[in-house]
Amino acid sequence: AMIKNNSVSVDDFVGGPPDGKSAFKSWLLNHFNVGKRVASNVGYPLKTEDSDKVAGLKVTSRNDNGEEKSTTAKPPVIVGTIRMGFGHHRIAYAATSWGLGSDSGNDRETWFHDFLNIESEEAQMIKDTDKLYSKGSRMASEMGGAVEKFWGSLTKSGDEDSLRVTYQFSEHMVPLINGLDKNSPIIASHSMVACAAVAAGFKNVINLVIDNHAQWFVVVPGALNLVQGPSNYHSFLKMGVPEKDLALAGHWIPRDLVEGIPDACAWRVARRKAGKPLRIIIPVGGAGAQRKFIVKLVGALSGLVKEGKVQLFLNAADHEHMKTAFVGALESNGMEYDNVTDMNGVQSFKEKMKTDEPSKNVTLFSYDDYFTAVATTDILCNVADVLACKPSELAFYPIPKLMIRRVGDHEAYSALRASELGDGTLELREVPEAVRYAELFMSSNLMEVMCKSIEDNNKIGIYDGCKNAMRMALERAEQM
Repeated sequence: AMIKNNSVSVDDFVGGPPDGKSAFKSWLLNHFNVGKRVASNVGYPLKTEDSDKVAGLKVTSRNDNGEEKSTTAKPPVIVGTIRMGFGHHRIAYAATSWGLGSDSGNDRETWFHDFLNIESEEAQMIKDTDKLYSKGSRMASEMGGAVEKFWGSLTKSGDEDSLRVTYQFSEHMVPLINGLDKNSPIIASHSMVACAAVAAGFKNVINLVIDNHAQWFVVVPGALNLVQGPSNYHSFLKMGVPEKDLALAGHWIPRDLVEGIPDACAWRVARRKAGKPLRIIIPVGGAGAQRKFIVKLVGALSGLVKEGKVQLFLNAADHEHMKTAFVGALESNGMEYDNVTDMNGVQSFKEKMKTDEPSKNVTLFSYDDYFTAVATTDILCNVADVLACKPSELAFYPIPKLMIRRVGDHEAYSALRASELGDGTLELREVPEAVRYAELFMSSNLMEVMCKSIEDNNKIGIYDGCKNAMRMALERAEQM
């Protein structure tokens, strides 16, 4: 009864129906998610407004005065996402960057469609689910030990039932996307968006698969699932994902970072040769986890900072508790800092960093708005030497990386991808390891080696995932 009205068959996609135990587990988890709620397919009317953050981008929201159509002859390209953590939003904005501008090859409008921007009962259901995930991530990071081990096992155990439950929940999300033109190509940075689009009847749906660990719930039946690396590609084939529903695209990277690779790498190498301070960006993820590890890392780097050998760009994002933690660590270790609090500030800081040094060796970035919190790390990458981050979506970025302690076990494989490509370290689970690598960036040729790897990777399209996703979406749209 639970699946009788589904638009597609998950069982066919995963290779067959579940046994009794799996069927009961799927039913029970779905009951926890939606109870006795009956899914609707009536779409909410939508409107668009020009983004005040990204030139040329249209942003959707609910329109109680009726539905709004695209002003161009062709249906718009829809980049769909869900504001759960920072990763999905970051990837979505990266995808839009390849569809904007007169030189993008896109003759359609590009719409940014965040499910949580559509005020509704369905959006609130997603928010409630996200709160539980964020809480789990923070607890695992703070408590460690058995709690971290249990949470890690949960995040890497995405079997066929996890897809059944994800898809079933997505059937309830159809109203969030059913107000859009069915002829629009959909590029989804969250599998739930892709599932909802397929359930709503969209035929040109591209799902940008996250991470580097193959799990069923991150792929979508009825969509073209694009992956970032070859190990994920052949792992999905081995699991049974049909070849026609799968393609290797490359990493999910914004256009300005990709196009800036040659200059950024040359600039980093020149800084090393000139003995300039090592600039390290340390961002916080959307769930606000990692507080304990990052605070210890900042303290451990304090000596190098006060000696003028290291400069820290600390992105507390929109997490007040992380701003408080950073300030406490800086003050207790006697480190002076500047504080940047808005988009104009971070853009001005970036321009200054191209030719000058910061007035203080630590700059703290903290915000009230979500977009600037996410965008700051992207904005600063090409004026920083090293990115110190957990192996999240940022593990795939074209900048030398210190891969610090993961939050979920599924992230370990992303650090391995970075290390094998030569643009990052293996996962550094202890603070002294991370400090040692910071020292190696200053005392050895590690910076030059990683920058050479980044430039070589770029020449063969490793970082062209979002570029390829936009191209494929437009090509498929013209063929339909």
